[in-house]
Amino acid sequence: MNEKCCVGYTLFTPDPLNTLPGQGAILINMDGEVIHEYSVFGQATMLPGGSVLGGKLEQGDTADGPKGDSGAFMQESWDGEIEWSFREWDGGLTGKKRARQHHDFQREGNPVGYYAPGQEFKENGNTFVLAHKNRIAPEISKTELVDDVIYEVDWEGNLTGFEWHMADHFKEICFDDSAVMEIKENPRVRPGNDVSDWIHINCTSFLGRNRWYDELNDERFSPGNIIVGSRNANFVAIINRKTGEIVWSIGPDFEGETPDQKLGQLVGQHHAHMIPDGLPGAGNMLVFDNGGTSGYGGSEGYPRYSREYSRIVEFNPVTLDLVWQYGEESGDQYFYSHYISCAQRLPNGNTLITEGSKGHIFEVTPDKEIVWDFVSPITGKKGNPVYRATRIPPEWVPGNPSGYDSWGD
Repeated sequence: MNEKCCVGYTLFTPDPLNTLPGQGAILINMDGEVIHEYSVFGQATMLPGGSVLGGKLEQGDTADGPKGDSGAFMQESWDGEIEWSFREWDGGLTGKKRARQHHDFQREGNPVGYYAPGQEFKENGNTFVLAHKNRIAPEISKTELVDDVIYEVDWEGNLTGFEWHMADHFKEICFDDSAVMEIKENPRVRPGNDVSDWIHINCTSFLGRNRWYDELNDERFSPGNIIVGSRNANFVAIINRKTGEIVWSIGPDFEGETPDQKLGQLVGQHHAHMIPDGLPGAGNMLVFDNGGTSGYGGSEGYPRYSREYSRIVEFNPVTLDLVWQYGEESGDQYFYSHYISCAQRLPNGNTLITEGSKGHIFEVTPDKEIVWDFVSPITGKKGNPVYRATRIPPEWVPGNPSGYDSWGD
């Protein structure tokens, strides 16, 4: 094992749309040995003590619109018991209520879903869930939309009343006239569906405590505010938790004389989040900029932009200056995943990268040296893709079977 590694366990989830039914999240050690398996899938976030949050399709569940909506959203213990579950969100066309959770969620006390020093987990806390809800909005599109919604649910399974619907904030995104027209006439309708996954938000998290709010008193970065990112439309935005208003955004078009052009064009990005307080780079934004194809408008219509390599982008959210980047068009830093994927900042300053489409998880130092490398052996009808991976501190894993040193030490 390379001495530059951040030593712990790694939780990863094979893409649930690719694997056999019942394949859930997997926990491995630094040698790639399987330590534990769970039944939940999706983002699959671990909590201290070994419980995992994630989605699950149950018998009779179907999806309205994009495949992958969870029937139930639940918390599974280390012993395989379901400690908490929720499915009372929306029945859609089926009349049978489901969670309709997709991509992301956050539990109270853990702003971005991975370890940072000093986090105050709230036992039996509330959960923010990114979900779908079908919607007809003729002012936006002629096609029925699968809208992205964030709702909050408490431990007793009650909706708290907080809801945020993307379609309500369409005019707050800086789409040009050509993009507005294309969304109205020809949004992203998936083959086999009559509804449009028009924006495809794939991440949501809290900002958490950060220097921009503590030191500059910048209200845009209030710790309770929420960040979201759109894969199809290439924007990242911060939502005011109290009003729902979008108070900060970059994209969708990183061109011209705008401050965000310094970052280069984001294309189909995933896992945009603020690096949590206590970790190296805290307060900067970290984004897995996939490449591939995405973006509305322009002379040719969707996709407006394309790129055949991926990069990890870390930047200052106030000045939009690029702080760190990993990934290039060719050479030693070349990697490419046109969908899924993520990046995690580790306590020693390294970054764990999930090249999702290839099932490839690797750890790089700030100097861009690869110090740990793993390829998922779990295969399905489309290879071995991994949706997301997270490095777990040894003290969170019951029994710490590999005997690793605690990160808290």
